[in-house]
Amino acid sequence: MVVLMCFVVMLLISHMYHLLIDAYEQSATLSDIEYSWFFRLLLNLVGYSTVLLPMFLLYKYLEKINYFDKLSNTSYTGRVLFACFGDPGERLPEASKARKEEGSAREGAELAFCFTGLMAAYLVWGLLQEKIMTQNYVMSDGSTQRFSDSQFLVFVNRLTALCVAGARLLCSRAPLAPAPLYKFSYCALTNVLSAWCQYEALKYVSFPTQVLSKSCKVIPVMLMGKLISRNKYELYEYVTAVLISVGMVLFMFGSHDDQAVSSAVTLSGAALLSLYMVCDSFTSSWQGAVFARYQCGALHMLCAVNAFSCALTAAAHAHHAPPLSLLHHPVFAADCIVLSVSSAVGQLLIYRTIARFGAVVFTIIMTLRQAVSILLSCAVYGHAVSAGGALGVLLVFAAVSLRIYCRQRLRRRRPAPA
Repeated sequence: MVVLMCFVVMLLISHMYHLLIDAYEQSATLSDIEYSWFFRLLLNLVGYSTVLLPMFLLYKYLEKINYFDKLSNTSYTGRVLFACFGDPGERLPEASKARKEEGSAREGAELAFCFTGLMAAYLVWGLLQEKIMTQNYVMSDGSTQRFSDSQFLVFVNRLTALCVAGARLLCSRAPLAPAPLYKFSYCALTNVLSAWCQYEALKYVSFPTQVLSKSCKVIPVMLMGKLISRNKYELYEYVTAVLISVGMVLFMFGSHDDQAVSSAVTLSGAALLSLYMVCDSFTSSWQGAVFARYQCGALHMLCAVNAFSCALTAAAHAHHAPPLSLLHHPVFAADCIVLSVSSAVGQLLIYRTIARFGAVVFTIIMTLRQAVSILLSCAVYGHAVSAGGALGVLLVFAAVSLRIYCRQRLRRRRPAPA
């Protein structure tokens, strides 16, 4: 009866969501004002609640009746519920400090592998994403059609990553749920919200302004790590985080024309960028806490997060029919396949980096990726970099070098375990 009640709640929320989206699309007042993004955000949250609210009701019911204490989980239903919710009273403790110490050479080689893989995967992903969203595809009848549904691309990317991770886990016969599945729903929700805010912010701010906000993400990630996992950072980590942020600000202002950088940031754009920073910082920090608490691998994280992301995205956009006509275009289909594969590889490397080096190191790598990609753009297209921009690049790489040096020196000073 509880499951039936959850299903009824899901249908009611879905019906209410369709009524709200129809009212929004028919109202010219709501869709034309500057703060229309706020109503779209509320609509998305209602769509996400189609999946999240029934799960929450079932979770609270199991917690109230002490289901896992009274009944054994030998039955099929018990095993499924235990895999989804585990112990309802369990909370994430402080991040585990018992990481295996390895040689600096091996650690450096793995860090270089993660950095190079992320660079290559997201370079291909970014080029194909721009191509798909800006290029006109010539159909068989001679007409041209442009793809514009970015949410469909997000859904396809995450569905591909889910299939790849699920197939790999099944082939390796690894446990599919090393942690309660509901633990992954938090970071999946913030991951979807941060992606939506990233796309929506471009309607109100320039692209350089958005990249500039991403380059200062190291400090919010550290603050979120202290809040979620109670991580303790050394003084040199705070200093290098500030230096990296300052260096990226100098570099961004010195690698674009003044008109693009000085474009006014509207209140809506600032709100969306702030929400993006909070959600994205929470995503990586929560994933790091899950990695530290459970015996969870990158494939498990990739599979679980993308399963929830697919469910949330599909629930929030169920009323939109996907552009199936373009899927018959061979060039578009090939672009979508390569885009999805590069996205899946990039996500796998993201989770591997977070699991091995933590959320802060991953954020620094992605910050360096932005700097390298802009330098590559300047080299290919002949954009000028001012003296301040060059100083910013030197400051960023000096901060990263200082961070590595201080980390190795601090590790050598610590006494070896008995």
